[in-house]
Amino acid sequence: MSHRRAVALMVLATLLWSIAGVVTRHLDAARSFEVTFWRSLFNAITLLVLLLPLRGAALFRDILAGNRVIWFSGLCWATMYTAFMVALTLTSVANVLVAMATGPLLTALAARIFLGHRLPAHTWLAIGVAGLGIAWMFGAEASRGASLLGSLVALGVPLGSSANFTLLQHKARQARESGTGQDMLPAVLLGALLSAAITLPLAWPLQASTHDIGLLALLGTVQLAIPCLLVVRLSRELPAPELALLAMLEIIFGVLLAWAGAGEVPANTTLAGGVLVLGALAANHLAGRR
Repeated sequence: MSHRRAVALMVLATLLWSIAGVVTRHLDAARSFEVTFWRSLFNAITLLVLLLPLRGAALFRDILAGNRVIWFSGLCWATMYTAFMVALTLTSVANVLVAMATGPLLTALAARIFLGHRLPAHTWLAIGVAGLGIAWMFGAEASRGASLLGSLVALGVPLGSSANFTLLQHKARQARESGTGQDMLPAVLLGALLSAAITLPLAWPLQASTHDIGLLALLGTVQLAIPCLLVVRLSRELPAPELALLAMLEIIFGVLLAWAGAGEVPANTTLAGGVLVLGALAANHLAGRR
């Protein structure tokens, strides 16, 4: 796959991801853990439909064998699935997406610690500026009496994604060196199954309307299963920092869609914090290219 095509597919994945906020705002009765349960359930069903014809019984082999890499990646996916949807029910779309924007820098730190990647000075500076942006947003929320719970829950997404991206990059490097690689697609399915299993008891009794279930089926299929499979495939073509950086387009798409489709206007402090975070990411990327 050419680099240009890989980048284009990653942009498509971020566009599909970005519909979650605006769709969630049009739910009738489903809330919090129930939203997560239905989305993860439909995600798992879609993954089974797409992957079983390709993998057959081998899809479950590593899962049932207790493969530690598959289970660790599956836990990362489950953390991202769950934290994202729960956070969307607790705070604004913009707050969730700005908190998630720390993903590339957390990925860089994880790559430094676990893969031995050296971080240049401009990356350390970007980490500091992005941290300042997040602190500014959180501080503004606290000063006006708003709950920080949603934004704190949202931080589970970049923590899970940085661990997962680093693991995928490590496995991709091993595959290039040895000529054989670990199939990581079962981890995406495992994450969906774990997320659904964990949130079902917390969501009971279920209250979603038929309208809600239809929207959550859309999220589980189009917004989650398809782009997540794309990302796993693209992890073999794009380095982890670039993959995480392109994923941040979800912030721009998501805020605009929530603004246009649900009338959710982001707070000025959230926009300011977002500008700091995105500016740090863009400057770090440009400095790296030079």
